[in-house]
Amino acid sequence: MTDTVPAEAGTRTHTPLDDLRRRVSGRLHVPGDDSYVPASLAWVVNVPQHPLAVLEVRDADDVIAAVRWAVDHDVRVTAQPTGHGANGTLEGVLLLRTRALGGIEVDVQRRTATVGAGVKAGELAAALDGTGLTFLAGSNPDPTVVGMTITGGISWFGRAYGLGSDSIVSVELVDGLGRLRRLSATEDPELFWAVRGGGGDFGVILRMEVALHPAATIHGGQLMWPVERMREVLTTFRDVTESAPDALTLWFQAITFPPFPEVPEPLRGRSFTSVAVAHLGTREEAEQLLAPFRAVDGLVMDTLGDVPIGQLGTIANEPTDPMPGLQRSRLLDRLDDTTIEALTAVAGPGSGSPLSVVQVRHLGGAFTRTPEGAGSHGAVREPYSLFAVGVPAVPELVPVIQTVLGRISAAVAGATSGRTLLNFLEAGEDPSLWWDAATRARLGRAKELADPLRTIVSNRPTLVDDRPVRTTPSPVRC
Repeated sequence: MTDTVPAEAGTRTHTPLDDLRRRVSGRLHVPGDDSYVPASLAWVVNVPQHPLAVLEVRDADDVIAAVRWAVDHDVRVTAQPTGHGANGTLEGVLLLRTRALGGIEVDVQRRTATVGAGVKAGELAAALDGTGLTFLAGSNPDPTVVGMTITGGISWFGRAYGLGSDSIVSVELVDGLGRLRRLSATEDPELFWAVRGGGGDFGVILRMEVALHPAATIHGGQLMWPVERMREVLTTFRDVTESAPDALTLWFQAITFPPFPEVPEPLRGRSFTSVAVAHLGTREEAEQLLAPFRAVDGLVMDTLGDVPIGQLGTIANEPTDPMPGLQRSRLLDRLDDTTIEALTAVAGPGSGSPLSVVQVRHLGGAFTRTPEGAGSHGAVREPYSLFAVGVPAVPELVPVIQTVLGRISAAVAGATSGRTLLNFLEAGEDPSLWWDAATRARLGRAKELADPLRTIVSNRPTLVDDRPVRTTPSPVRC
């Protein structure tokens, strides 16, 4: 993009960003403003973002105007309500902050909820309290419903109800040419297929309607032991999950708490192993299924109890404030004794692991099935997903954490399928770690229809963009 556009005789020169300011009502942050750096930050704060500018949109009209401006000036656009999922530097890209696109409408009779693009998962969960219904919520209340759902939506309840992306009923978005579009099974069905699992490659989403599912009773929380019990707990986790009903979701975790004053003294600076539980059923049913864990000696914490929909975030109790992080994730075909031993050696007692969390999620159940009319994400055939993250509180920790993440990868090398869930791809990782060639080709055709100029940049791109785009700016509209 050029810095200035030549003015006609008798008029002053305007920059393209001056033109953008005239078209929108939201606040624009540009390099040099005191507000630019905080407005640009990703939620994982060590992911560098240096966008051309940041626009806090006020409404749908701002989104339409911004995309049309971007088309006129050959600028690319991306949307991040809160900064979750950031995946690149955004050099030369206009960043739209869409948190102001709020609104929650719950239709208990139809079992649907319609949310604006800026609505966080915890906000929708709170709105569903007392209804006996849930959306396919993840573990953290801070990401938006739209953001977590369009790239798959791996939920506590996915074993029972499938992928969040397959529960999308309709979508309103602004496509790459600035056109307002409504997508559903009967309206623009091919683009509807692409958006349900293909992420934000096809436009800037304004609103989304999702199906709700029965959740009359949820029993959940965590059981925690000293890290010295890691091998025994992980083995028990494997044994229980091999026959667990779809109503039960279990995550194994090896956790190291930071030595910060705000961390309770019994946990501060120490390492533990835990199992996080979400069960669609009663306490009695859950306890019968969890009996093998009760037989593991040394339990130091038990937070299991009935969980209201609005308190789903308390199960994993993950951080909601922005922080630095380095991560690694792989899907596993199995969790055999060799893999358990290798993971225990890298992250268990005496390992000195600097990682905050090493987590194995049990998938299976409805994740493995493809419902009629499914979206583009595709079934997850692997029974487990490994996720590891370290927090580089100081720069010196970066190479240390990266080394241990490499050891984690080596520990599961014999058990991995070679794939990684789309939501867990690291910055710069090849999309083929999730997508197969045929699906990517179909997504590419949908991209061409919705965004032929490649104006829209996704946090989770489904394609490697190696084709040239238009390079000659259109005149400024003064």
